[in-house]
Amino acid sequence: MSTLLAHVTIKAGLEEHWESIAKRVFLSTHENEKGCNRYEYWRGSEDRTYYVLLSFESFDDFMTHQVADYHHNTDFRDCFDSFKLEWVDPISGASPLQESVTSGVIDGEKDDLWNQYVKNHSNETPKWWLAQRAK
Repeated sequence: MSTLLAHVTIKAGLEEHWESIAKRVFLSTHENEKGCNRYEYWRGSEDRTYYVLLSFESFDDFMTHQVADYHHNTDFRDCFDSFKLEWVDPISGASPLQESVTSGVIDGEKDDLWNQYVKNHSNETPKWWLAQRAK
């Protein structure tokens, strides 16, 4: 499983536009991606802040989402004032999700877009997670 939390601040005046994109991408993701466990948008308490919770059955399912036309070819990036994508790991017994796989493999059989997303989004699993998982 691969789970992430996006921290987003939207440029002033683009909140309605951002939310309309969020609704479209949410629907398309849930209609088209069997490997999607969670894909949800949330408003934060600070002005123009949003969060996106993404959880997929595998890292490859996350990549399938990233390269999907309805995700990759939107103008939502133009809305960002700031953006941070953070890998998160569920606490066993305190979440129904499973441990996060935080990296993928460059695949010569996949296209350049896929492999660029794998390169950009792969991270080493934090060592402190491994210690906590062992308990």
